[in-house]
Amino acid sequence: MLKNLHPLLNADVLYALRAMGHGDELVLCDANFPADSVARQTVLGKVLRIDGVGTTEAARAILSVLPLDNAVEQPVRRMEIMGEPATIPPVQQELQHEVNQAEGRERPLGSIERFAFYEAAKKAYCVIATGERRFYGCFLLKKGVLPPEA
Repeated sequence: MLKNLHPLLNADVLYALRAMGHGDELVLCDANFPADSVARQTVLGKVLRIDGVGTTEAARAILSVLPLDNAVEQPVRRMEIMGEPATIPPVQQELQHEVNQAEGRERPLGSIERFAFYEAAKKAYCVIATGERRFYGCFLLKKGVLPPEA
């Protein structure tokens, strides 16, 4: 155990979060997402796991150390429901709350069509799979920067 780190952040996840640079994206996905096959096409090339919890809990842990990109309007994008792109299910509403809490302000989620999400995911830095069983618990998070201390 380490001080001041969320206990869900295992060594592999911490390595990836630290190695990512400004503008790199990570995929945070549910248990139904083709995590392994997509992860093989990412920069890291292998799937990372935060098992035993859903995307909400995993996002809380990740956002405790990952700065989101302020250079873009929507640094977090959600997978749209097929045929219902404006519908935001509870799992996505919960993630919106976690983003707002971590940022200390409203940061509306962007959205991306399901098959476009899969293509964007292949270009991500890494894929972090969770035990989330609710549908459409899949997100892209874009890393930002930490400003210099004054």
